[in-house]
Amino acid sequence: MQGFTSGIPSDIQHIVIVVEECISGVSSWCASKRLQLNATKTEILWFGSTANLRKISPGSKVTSVGQNDIEPVTVVRYLGVLIDEELSMRQHVAQLSRTCFFHLRRLRPLRRQLGRDVTARLALVLPRLDYCNAVLAGLPGTTLAPLQRVLHAAADLS
Repeated sequence: MQGFTSGIPSDIQHIVIVVEECISGVSSWCASKRLQLNATKTEILWFGSTANLRKISPGSKVTSVGQNDIEPVTVVRYLGVLIDEELSMRQHVAQLSRTCFFHLRRLRPLRRQLGRDVTARLALVLPRLDYCNAVLAGLPGTTLAPLQRVLHAAADLS
């Protein structure tokens, strides 16, 4: 489940109260269905520009769920996409390029044994790059450069 609210840094206390009430409502709903909200797996991510995030003291970002305090995280994984607090997508691009290069390195020794056609079919790198690529639209070229290197390496492999 995801919840969203917005505001300006000076409204941090009100935002925390709204988030705590929402989590409390989810917890009550879970309890009515004989389920339990696992506070240790609950993550909270504060989005904003670097300047706005600096205006908020770290202690005021902490949210309580029952007796548990939830510290905010800087990155969350949602549907396989790493989303960071500034929406820069740098960590997602870095992880994706690492994974793709790992698979390309595993395919390189097989290239001569299987032939170019089979190697091209085995390259499962391109679907990984295509998955959720709409979240990368509009990012600067410096952020997307590692993915371009992956495409060049995949082309060299086939």
